[in-house]
Amino acid sequence: MKKVKIAILGMGTVGGGTYDILTKNIDIIMKRVGIDYEISAILERRMEVIDAHGADHALVTQDIDSILDGDTDIIVECLGGIDFPVSIMKRALENGIGVVTPNKAAVAANYDLLREAAEKGGAELRFEAAVGGGIPILTTITDQLAQNNFTEILGILNGTTNYILTKMTKEGEDYETALKEAQAKGFAEPDPTADVEGIDTANKLCILMTLAMDHYVNPRTIPTTGITGVTPEDIEAAKERDSVIKLIAKAENVDGNITYEVKPTEIPMSHPLAEVSNEFNAIYLNGDAVGELMFYGKGAGALPTGSALVADILAIMKDIAK
Repeated sequence: MKKVKIAILGMGTVGGGTYDILTKNIDIIMKRVGIDYEISAILERRMEVIDAHGADHALVTQDIDSILDGDTDIIVECLGGIDFPVSIMKRALENGIGVVTPNKAAVAANYDLLREAAEKGGAELRFEAAVGGGIPILTTITDQLAQNNFTEILGILNGTTNYILTKMTKEGEDYETALKEAQAKGFAEPDPTADVEGIDTANKLCILMTLAMDHYVNPRTIPTTGITGVTPEDIEAAKERDSVIKLIAKAENVDGNITYEVKPTEIPMSHPLAEVSNEFNAIYLNGDAVGELMFYGKGAGALPTGSALVADILAIMKDIAK
């Protein structure tokens, strides 16, 4: 059996976490899946992050052509952004190279384009980490729950906003104070716009609807309101109604009529989503066969997200072995 060759594009937080799992857990992975593999290339300019993970300098390149036109079997796209990563993923898929990515913005905006490239090249596109970080929601929807007609999706899909709203609710902080604390702890970016304005959540809802309801809409057309307008007074008013405010991604399918939105929403304390706090994420589904389900876990971070990426890598490796 051939040794599967994996290229990691970008050794930031998620790419680095993926590298660490693939290298440190190679023995347990080999034991469980029985497939040999190696990291054959790393696309990265910053040698300090290469050294931080103890990676071999000989693997490092800035030449994407050497990866896409070589004998690479799988690329792990962790570059971020949209246009450049999409061009790389499209080319890789058309060349028959499997693609794994956590890039929800790129996948959401270019889902059809990437799927067509995968079909053209006979390659696999997997993006489990794009929605729930370490929560295995997409594979569950498309595999174990594929027999269901999903009538409802409710999701807390952004750890930054959930952390901020938790601090405002439980500690009485105002928005600006909670945001600065989130940034200090690494839960929010220096420019938090994509998170706090709901853009990140809309991208994730787009992917969830596409897979669970067979309904694709461009994420920019999803009615979206962020949390910047939520005030301490709003929080207190919700408490008086025995509710809590969360940034909720919502999609409903009523007799084939699908509606969707992202906005701060009052959730009754009796609902399981109400207790999802801090940087944690959760996805609540209602299927006509399985009923109500909720998936809960860390929606970001090097190792949780890396775990989801490696699961996708292993799935492609198994298909290659077949």
